[in-house]
Amino acid sequence: MNSEFAHTFYKCFIKDDRYKLILGGIRITIEVSLLAILLGLVIGFLIALCNLSKKKGLNAIGKVYTDIIRGTPSVTQLMIIYFVIFASIDWPKWIICSIAFGINSGAYVSEIIRAGILSVDKGQTEAGRSLGLNAKQTMWKIIVPQAVTNIFPAMCNEFITLVKETAIVGYVGLVDIQKAGDFIKSATYVAFMPLIGTAVIYFVMIKILTIFLGKLEERMRRSAQR
Repeated sequence: MNSEFAHTFYKCFIKDDRYKLILGGIRITIEVSLLAILLGLVIGFLIALCNLSKKKGLNAIGKVYTDIIRGTPSVTQLMIIYFVIFASIDWPKWIICSIAFGINSGAYVSEIIRAGILSVDKGQTEAGRSLGLNAKQTMWKIIVPQAVTNIFPAMCNEFITLVKETAIVGYVGLVDIQKAGDFIKSATYVAFMPLIGTAVIYFVMIKILTIFLGKLEERMRRSAQR
């Protein structure tokens, strides 16, 4: 049994340097996820401000964007952005995929930020204005810092979900962890080992991210209590 397992492991990951496919897939997954998270934060914050704006034009833009992105599958958005919008632009695949996921994540992040800002007591705004701060200063110095603490757990969940969603980049030919596993499965005609291997890698990555974000959240709460 052990020799059979070792032989299958060798066949799937060692033979023909197939482990390099997995390592390359891990790098792609990390690159796409990090850039998408940054874009999602920026887009989400801007859309949240649009949704909170009293100007009908900005409010309409925010709502339309949120409705469209949340109402369509992420894989469809990825394919539209890659094969239609960026079809004539010679950019690296991983950057285009990151943009697609950033746009998708931005809609969900915007709702998290909007809810976080609205969760701050209105008296905080009044207190800021009574201290002589204008609307922008009150938002940045009083409301946003409190909102960040409130929304951080939900934001962590969104980041974790985003990392797992990147597994669909194989639809546009980008070799991430999942696609690397598919290549190994096709080359070896063995399904169990490559699929379990990719699942374990994703689990370990998510676990490390969860631990890191948990410690960061704990540190933020300590700072807020001081």
